[in-house]
Amino acid sequence: MKLDKPRIEPLDVSQMNEEQLEILSRASIHEQPLNIHLTMARHPKLFKRWLVFASYLLNKSTFPPRERELAILRIGHNCKSDYEWSQHVEIGKKAGLKDSEIEMIKIGPDAKGWSPIDSTILRATDELHSDAFISDVTWNDLKQAYDDNQIMDLIFTVGNYTIVSMALNSLGVQLESK
Repeated sequence: MKLDKPRIEPLDVSQMNEEQLEILSRASIHEQPLNIHLTMARHPKLFKRWLVFASYLLNKSTFPPRERELAILRIGHNCKSDYEWSQHVEIGKKAGLKDSEIEMIKIGPDAKGWSPIDSTILRATDELHSDAFISDVTWNDLKQAYDDNQIMDLIFTVGNYTIVSMALNSLGVQLESK
């Protein structure tokens, strides 16, 4: 974690108004609300609109869930977002990632053991992170497996989780207590 305490404290549910509670009810799938959502609830207009986009990417994207999680974990790692990483390790496992693959994500697209398409997804994520652009070689490799909508969903997933990682790091959103 970049910060050991939040710069903006997450709200306690008892402090929330009706609008904040309504938005939080759409965000939370866990028994206890996540710190990211409790922090975002401080800015309900932003939270409400971001939630629509983030929910699409996480639940309705045309990009396959396992591959989506490869990209999310890689961008979380690249952005040094411990919160993003820890949340998506669990989501990634539910989507089919193995523990060994999760560890390989930290190494990147050149780690031994990736399939060609997994390596390409990680490479595309790295290119978006470093250059805000997918090279022609990587694009052509993606086109061998995915249609235009899926590639657009990949790009927007990496972009969204870059923003989320920046926010988590800068706001000091802390890991949930176990």
